[in-house]
Amino acid sequence: MRCALLQLDVRLGDVSANMAAVERHVRALADSPEPPDVITLPELWSTGYALEQAAGLASPGGGREADFLGGLARRFHVAFAGGSVLAREGGQVFNRAQVIGQDGRLIACYDKIHLFRPMGECRWLAPGTRRTVFTLGGMRCACVTCYDIRFPELARRLALEGAETLFVAAEWPASRIAQWEILLRARAVEDQMHVVACNRCGTSGDTAFGGGSLAIAPDGTVLARGGEGEERICASLDPAFAPSLRGSFPVLADRVPRMY
Repeated sequence: MRCALLQLDVRLGDVSANMAAVERHVRALADSPEPPDVITLPELWSTGYALEQAAGLASPGGGREADFLGGLARRFHVAFAGGSVLAREGGQVFNRAQVIGQDGRLIACYDKIHLFRPMGECRWLAPGTRRTVFTLGGMRCACVTCYDIRFPELARRLALEGAETLFVAAEWPASRIAQWEILLRARAVEDQMHVVACNRCGTSGDTAFGGGSLAIAPDGTVLARGGEGEERICASLDPAFAPSLRGSFPVLADRVPRMY
């Protein structure tokens, strides 16, 4: 599966500008010599962390962004996985990752479970309550969002439920970018899964975001790494890698849950 990560400088609260940027990059990828099968976007790619405006910026069920990405998916024959948006549901707002098939259909969604207390996410957003595993390009996949990667229990549970590729959308700050790579490579190695992690770049207010988007193989090898600025990062995932590694080096089978 050929993946592309759109490391974007998200404009705070400007949905139209952010959508235009995504469309420009998707068109460029579609015209490239090796167009991707799936594209990953950053966390809150359409609005950024405009949390005080979250209720007004959120679209019902995330439908505005799902319809937009669905149109691009049909037009350019590409799927989308992992980018999150503000979704309004039953009087609450969720940080919702969306998965869109190449036919433009919404395949799955995931609401961020672990809300980032230091930024006050819990004041403006509701936490998710369900994990999501889905099939894309013949691979079993799952999504998590930013702060979620600090909780290895979640990634492990997804691996035990069959996920072989983990898509991560993030707005991870430059001040903690070293931890970003450490945590992502650890999740890949300990769960023997691909990790495709798209971070934003640029600044919002006083916060600089770190870029450094990564595609990582199940043995921890970095397949592709982004720099600090806006760019398109591409990598190819081998669908046989995770099953083969899990079979020859059965870490998950050697767990002793009664001792944990």
